[in-house]
Amino acid sequence: MNNNARFWDRVAGIYDIFVNVINAKTHRQLCEEITRLIQPTDIVLECACGTGMLTKVIAPHCTKLIATDFSTKMLKRTEKKCKNFTNTDFRTADITSLDFETGSFDKVVAGNVIHLLQYPCKALRELNRVCRPGGKIIVPTYIVTSKQEKITRIYSKMGAGFQNKFTFASYEQFFIDSGYTNVEFIHAEGKIPCSIAVIEKKDKIN
Repeated sequence: MNNNARFWDRVAGIYDIFVNVINAKTHRQLCEEITRLIQPTDIVLECACGTGMLTKVIAPHCTKLIATDFSTKMLKRTEKKCKNFTNTDFRTADITSLDFETGSFDKVVAGNVIHLLQYPCKALRELNRVCRPGGKIIVPTYIVTSKQEKITRIYSKMGAGFQNKFTFASYEQFFIDSGYTNVEFIHAEGKIPCSIAVIEKKDKIN
């Protein structure tokens, strides 16, 4: 287990305080926006599910959901919360090396993880690979403005380092630089705001 996984295992029991209290406003809008993007016929992969914030709103609206995280303790909390959903499986997985066949999913969701990754482009390529042509890749991530610098420094000292401190503008540029020119962005405002990138999968990257 790497150091990042150990950190998320340690905080799994208290992470919902951040989800439901500290950054509740952002997360309420995020859940609403994600719900609107899921269709009843969808087969969905969720990467970095954490303690299940998005899992709980995706599962009731799709045919099949596979929820993954590389922290086993985070994943166990999600599984406990979502035990009543018969259409949902739970697996440990590394977002940069997914053990799923190419084109397996109608929707691929990776919530609030890209900013934490040393190699975000590698993760994006994997998300693109496992999504079917015509499907959608949905990638929310936290945004850092001058107001959030202090709180992100505190989180970094605790071990949740922001490898990429995206602004709204630089997050859009990240996708352009990665070869995606037709991306919709939805902003969710709050203590730590979020930008949701929605990409329609094509046969080839532009």
